[in-house]
Amino acid sequence: MTAIQSRQLIANRDAYGQALVDLGGRIPELVVLDADLSKSTKTSEFAKAYPERFFDMGIAEQNLIGTAAGLALAGKIPCASTFAVFATGRAFDQIRNTIAYPGLNVKIVATHAGITVGEDGGSHQAIEDIALMRVLPGMTVIVPADAIETEKAVAAAVAMRGPVYIRLGRTAVPVLFGEDHQFQIGKAVVLRDGADAVVFATGVMVAEALQAAITLAERGVNVAVVNVHTVKPLDVELIVELARRTGAVVTAEEHSIYGGLGSAVAEVLGEHYPAPLVRLGVRDRFGESGSPAQLMEALGLTAPHIIKAVERVRLRAGR
Repeated sequence: MTAIQSRQLIANRDAYGQALVDLGGRIPELVVLDADLSKSTKTSEFAKAYPERFFDMGIAEQNLIGTAAGLALAGKIPCASTFAVFATGRAFDQIRNTIAYPGLNVKIVATHAGITVGEDGGSHQAIEDIALMRVLPGMTVIVPADAIETEKAVAAAVAMRGPVYIRLGRTAVPVLFGEDHQFQIGKAVVLRDGADAVVFATGVMVAEALQAAITLAERGVNVAVVNVHTVKPLDVELIVELARRTGAVVTAEEHSIYGGLGSAVAEVLGEHYPAPLVRLGVRDRFGESGSPAQLMEALGLTAPHIIKAVERVRLRAGR
């Protein structure tokens, strides 16, 4: 079990930029590509340190992915970055046919995912990217919860062989873990134990779930909180174990309830252990312009909303 280490705020994209620089010094095969957004995605840090291994492909995301595939075939380890809405939407065909289909060793690290993009509005807020990447055969999908986990996720992705999609946000988020945090692809982490219900959360929703669990504990309701940093492959064994033990399941994600973590957990419960489930996420709508805090509240993605979801699912479970 891992507790909150601090309330320091760091954007996961900043941690990504630093992770690239650190890995670049140890892995000469590592190359980085961007689509004219390097200052925003923070790949600019790698460009400063290793200019001969950085490629700005311009506003041409499909070319970004195709070039990354070619570099992988040449023995390099490419990290390709742009905003999530462009990486997964505009370049989906290239990801499918030039990376996933041949199983190439390309790491797509997309920033500015979810509604916490903020004022850029619904056109730039990717709420379907996990669904798009999760459906591709052989694609690993990772959504880190904080800066520490981002650094470890990027290192793990570079170390493994095969295509990976890593989803990062724009805004600063709480640092939840210490440097000793253990990260393993495909293994969810129980951050807080409890027998009255379980919340499976991913990305920015992990901090909200922890806050909700603290409030519920003060009311005598002990809720387990699980950080599902890898949406694919999913930690099926842990999900089934906690569903059996608690009998009441909530999922929390900054993504559509269709095709993301909620859908993935529902599939597991349907096949292995049917249990009452409430999915918290974006409910069949696009985002809009506003501050991240305003949007999280408006779309029902805050700790108080998680508390209400826990209360609803416990009622359905007869608690």
